[in-house]
Amino acid sequence: MKISYLIVVLLILLDSFSSNAQQDPQYTQYMYNTQTVNPAYAGNREALNFGLLYRTQWVGIDGAPKTGTFTINTPIAYNMGLGLAVVRDELGPAVETNINVDYAYAINLGEESKLSFGIKAGVDLLDVDFTKLNIYDDNDPRFQNNIDNKLQPQIGAGIYYNTERFYAGFSVPNFLSTKHFDKASIENTSLETVPKERMHYFFIAGYVFDINENLKFKPATLFKMVSGSPLQADVSANFLLYDKLTLGAAYRWSAAMSAMVGFQVSDQIFLGFAYDYQTTELEKYSDGSYELMLRFELFNRPERVLTPRFF
Repeated sequence: MKISYLIVVLLILLDSFSSNAQQDPQYTQYMYNTQTVNPAYAGNREALNFGLLYRTQWVGIDGAPKTGTFTINTPIAYNMGLGLAVVRDELGPAVETNINVDYAYAINLGEESKLSFGIKAGVDLLDVDFTKLNIYDDNDPRFQNNIDNKLQPQIGAGIYYNTERFYAGFSVPNFLSTKHFDKASIENTSLETVPKERMHYFFIAGYVFDINENLKFKPATLFKMVSGSPLQADVSANFLLYDKLTLGAAYRWSAAMSAMVGFQVSDQIFLGFAYDYQTTELEKYSDGSYELMLRFELFNRPERVLTPRFF
């Protein structure tokens, strides 16, 4: 992809922060990465839980998105959970990092069901290094000043309901509209808008069916809504064989089809991999998207190891 075209794409992206783009990173293995969008999930697996995920999107296109996440959460007291989520998102010369602390409190609704409420708070850091671009006009005022550690606060909330077989959650990861440029930084440029991020709304749900003793089936879905953009819908079908091997397929509405595979290496370690095939014209210019994740857990309840949960 030519660097001049990358500049055009970047400018469109920055302008779309105040118009029609969905701005948060997207994940194919969202069913294993719930904490990044919903703080009420913290402590829900009743284990000290570490998660790593790396996604490289639209492989073959220079400057395409690359996302890394790190999460940790644990129960800290009766019906409470605490966690940390770090998301690093790269796009062309821009690097955005979100660091949030998550807190959840759960109410038992029955022997096998509970409703959790969560809040998250932290900071967003943005860096844009325009010197990484091959700019046609070195005097273009839009590229004279880099953005260095632009810091904005974040605060979000979510609810999460689950039984041993069913889960559903609704969340807003950030209530604050983040302006990536202030008035002083654009007054000498030709930019007509102030790029900012809008609130995102997430809804997730899934159910586990026992097909037989050695096979479980879990349909799952994620809906993402943001003002000014079409509703994004992800649906997936996942099969768990012998409590070890996970095979799945997914569809992102008008965007991509995906294949997923996961393996429970041990009671503590789970590895997952996903591949996206774009169903848009973009597939002509890229080699798809790839995602790798690792989950590591230390259980404080041995029965959780004997009866692993599929979410």
